[in-house]
Amino acid sequence: MQGLTAAEIRALPAVVDLVTAGRALGMGRTKSYELARAGRFPCPVLRVGRSYLVPTAGLLTLLGLDHSQLPTESE
Repeated sequence: MQGLTAAEIRALPAVVDLVTAGRALGMGRTKSYELARAGRFPCPVLRVGRSYLVPTAGLLTLLGLDHSQLPTESE
């Protein structure tokens, strides 16, 4: 499994699945779910039904990436 670059993280949609968020942080699927179930995932996680979703803004903040560098619709 390969992590995501800063540019790839900035290009993510507003909300991503837990596995994608984990990849951005260099974690595997099992560890991501383990931390989310324990309420210890390092950024905010939304529980929607049986799914875990992670707002990309939380990833950007955690990683210290500038939100102002997000692509716009015209790009």
